[in-house]
This record gives sequence, C-alpha cells and structure tokens, in this order.
Amino acid sequence: MNYPIPTSSQEVIALRQQSINEELVAAAMAGVINVARSQGKSIDQLQAEILADDNLLDIAQRKLLSEILHEAWENLPE
Repeated sequence: MNYPIPTSSQEVIALRQQSINEELVAAAMAGVINVARSQGKSIDQLQAEILADDNLLDIAQRKLLSEILHEAWENLPE
C-alpha cells in the first residue's frame, strides 16, 4: 500500500487532499478503525456512528460501509 495508515483524526482528514483510489479508501478505513480503538470505542459504537443519518450516504451505502468496517475491524491487528 502506498499510503501509511493514519494514526490520528487529523491524518484521516488530511487524506482528503489525495486523489481517491482503492488504496486511499483502505488506508482511510484502517485509520478510522485505529482512531476509534485509541479512543476506546467498540465496533458497535463505530457502526452506530456510521449508520447515523447523514446527507452524504444513503442507508444502503451506510449499511454496506458498516459491514465492510466490521470485517476490517476483525482482521486488523490491534
């Protein structure tokens, strides 16, 4: 992977400056998981945040993202 995994919220936000591709999305997701873990959040709490209504993604997209993050949570080392 050409992108380092973010270790802070600021580093996740800084990824917005990059061109979007699969590697960037994977790095961002891993970063979100790392930040959530460092804040003591559980996967259930992270999924609740993702499933919360917003204007960016519709419910089907939020559910899919929630499932993908759950899979990544289980497979990323702590």
